Amino acid sequence: MRPGPLLLPALLLWALCGLAVVLELLPLHAWQWSGLAIAALALLDGWRLLRLPSPEVERELPDALALDVERSIALSLASPSHPLRLQVFDLHPGHWWSEGLPQTHRINAGRQLTLYYRLRPGERGDAVFAGTQLRLYSPWRLWRQSRMLGTARQVRVYPDFAPLTRFALFSADQASHLVGAHLKRRRGEGTDFNQMREYRVGDSLRQIDWKATARTRKLISREYQDERNQQVVMLLDTGRRMMAREGGLAHFDQILNAALVVSYLALRQGDAVGLMASGGASRWVPPQRGAAAIDVLLRASYDLQPQPVAIDYLQAATELSLRQRRRCLVMLVTNVRDEDIEELLLAVRLLQKRHLVCVASLREVELQQALAQPVRDLTDAVHAGAVARYLQQRSDAHERLRRQGVMVIDVASKDLPAALVERYLAVKRDGLL
Repeated sequence: MRPGPLLLPALLLWALCGLAVVLELLPLHAWQWSGLAIAALALLDGWRLLRLPSPEVERELPDALALDVERSIALSLASPSHPLRLQVFDLHPGHWWSEGLPQTHRINAGRQLTLYYRLRPGERGDAVFAGTQLRLYSPWRLWRQSRMLGTARQVRVYPDFAPLTRFALFSADQASHLVGAHLKRRRGEGTDFNQMREYRVGDSLRQIDWKATARTRKLISREYQDERNQQVVMLLDTGRRMMAREGGLAHFDQILNAALVVSYLALRQGDAVGLMASGGASRWVPPQRGAAAIDVLLRASYDLQPQPVAIDYLQAATELSLRQRRRCLVMLVTNVRDEDIEELLLAVRLLQKRHLVCVASLREVELQQALAQPVRDLTDAVHAGAVARYLQQRSDAHERLRRQGVMVIDVASKDLPAALVERYLAVKRDGLL
């Protein structure tokens, strides 16, 4: 229990009375009696504060939140028998952005108060709301007391799955356009039979079904669709390079979001999708298909965090080769540097014995921006030269991968979802699996 907003002014007034006594403006007994009165009021007010019952507190909070998505949180407080004046602090994770706390309110006896504040999770994984802290004021506001109420509550912070729920309203092709993928359209040239239809100008002769044509006495074409029931594995780098931040999010958060987008679309296409994380934190989810598979991927990856260690590409490739026997499309998302290229080439050669490999390398936007800055002096020239040399070495590393027969994607993190979707659909379209 600590002094309230009115006790200190009362003590200051009593001190002024003592000064007046020293200056012989007031008699001594006036100062004594005023001190006794203040002490008696303070003791009585403190006793009344200690006897005040704590209000009932309930927090309306879902079990799952989305990373970097602002949400409104409601707190309900009820005072059963006494009016209360209080200040409310909700003990959410301290590094998260919040707005609207603390709040000061008065609750009448027998009434309920609901207050709201805004919260934006700043990190994926498990988070704990320790409880609610209330600062109660005594009836005469001479004292205040802090009380911890409510029970600790654990929530899960997932990647931002709002794009996935938006994609559910569209077909796979429409959802692909939403992420910005530029698709080359074909008509009826897949490998799985889809339907019979009338001949259209542009159909090849091998599409014509001559038996159906003879029966109906008009040209009938077979229409095919891209082969289904194939497998895709997203291989994600959880090493130190994914700890870099851009646009408020770590690179790993951005590649995880992109991996979930392409996984969702692949599942919509009838393929099975798996996930493997390697470098720092490790995780393995075998390929599976169906609408429920995206929930499995979300639950398996929501708490993955990059760690300040270097990824071992060869170890990751060996582990994946042992776990994934059936041929699949492996989409490795990382940040390729020239010093890694020899080990990475060994890793992709191992994977290529059975699988089709695509390497997506995140491009640092800051380096492109630094290269575009004007050169004013020798320091700027040295800096620009170093950046240009680094980018050239990075480009050479990508070219060595391409000569090995690896599909390479070199994009900034904001363009990664569209690039991955576009490459996945190109693989389907060309029948490379």
